[in-house]
Amino acid sequence: MGLGCLAALWAVGWFLQAYGGQAVTARPSELPPVATALLTPLSALPLATAAWLLALAGLTALVLAAFALAGPVARRYGRRRGPAALVAAALALLAEPVRASIGLGHLDVVVLGLIVADVVALRRAAWARRRAAWWPGPAASRPPRGRFDGLRRCWSTGTWGGAGIGLATALAGGPVVFILYLLVIRRWRPAMIAIGTATTLTLGGLLVEPGGLLQPIDHAGAIGDPANQSLAGLLARLYDSASTPVLVWLSFATLLLAVGLIRARAAHADGDEIAAFTLVGLTGAAIAPVTTSHELVWVLPAVLILLDAAARVRVARRPRPRRFTGSGYAAGALVAYLLVLLPAGWTAGWNAYALAVIVLMNALPWRPAVVPARLPVRRPAGPARVPAIPGPRGS
Repeated sequence: MGLGCLAALWAVGWFLQAYGGQAVTARPSELPPVATALLTPLSALPLATAAWLLALAGLTALVLAAFALAGPVARRYGRRRGPAALVAAALALLAEPVRASIGLGHLDVVVLGLIVADVVALRRAAWARRRAAWWPGPAASRPPRGRFDGLRRCWSTGTWGGAGIGLATALAGGPVVFILYLLVIRRWRPAMIAIGTATTLTLGGLLVEPGGLLQPIDHAGAIGDPANQSLAGLLARLYDSASTPVLVWLSFATLLLAVGLIRARAAHADGDEIAAFTLVGLTGAAIAPVTTSHELVWVLPAVLILLDAAARVRVARRPRPRRFTGSGYAAGALVAYLLVLLPAGWTAGWNAYALAVIVLMNALPWRPAVVPARLPVRRPAGPARVPAIPGPRGS
């Protein structure tokens, strides 16, 4: 526990020293219009105070997401969850997407935390269904018996699933692809909650700021700007143009969307909901018209998945694993982390982020039955088959 705390404190201290002066430069105009309306109470505070509150919210969301994502991985290998989550949060704090998001007052890390909260909800809902199938408990319609019984039941059953995605969609707009994913995997209840939450918050934001949807979002530069690491920016630079041919971009974006959703559905069917959500996040970053470095936070869960896949392959080969077992996944995780560790100005010129996101969404592995979010299908065991020709003794 001490090593994780020291690593986290060192990373926070380094971050505050390196980016503390930039955090106070965030302006409400850099946020989406509806997000600006939802964050109206912050406008009554001094600019520096509001920016530091946004940074604190981002740090809190990052730590909680690290506990939800890295904690189960550490527990599966017999390690303590707290130190592993703190080390993961400290390493994520050094990455360029987190530095750019928290240091400049963007909401992408908060959006990541909200979506990870829905992953936790789906996980707990699956556990509740599995427990009810094997060990039926009291009826769900039973009236609450304690002051916090309703909250405890909500936490244990994950009934809030979809609310995080809906709030993230209202804040950023891009997470709408997660609602599409919920519809693809036929999780109707979380999808309806997400749609209802996003619609309600958007309408509430429009009541506060009626012209919010009509205000253009101020993007940094044109589509072909090197800071834009989406598919549209990559195509614009390949065509040596300030913009992208619309039909070309729509064709490739539709193809990437289909590939990402198909792979995410396959990961969900195999029980790895974290990999499924990561694939959807990478897909959304790839097909968006403009994706800057602070919107690439989904590369960090992909690094964690690659490391876990490398460890799983090596453990599966025991007691005599090969010398380089799992080295491919480990090398991919190292390269991806080094890319996001470098400043964006060093890698944006040769489309490193855009190519890395496209490669990850097409090649990211998933771990069967690691975080199930659906009720397993029980099949009756068939009778044992007796071979017509008996094998050697002891076979």
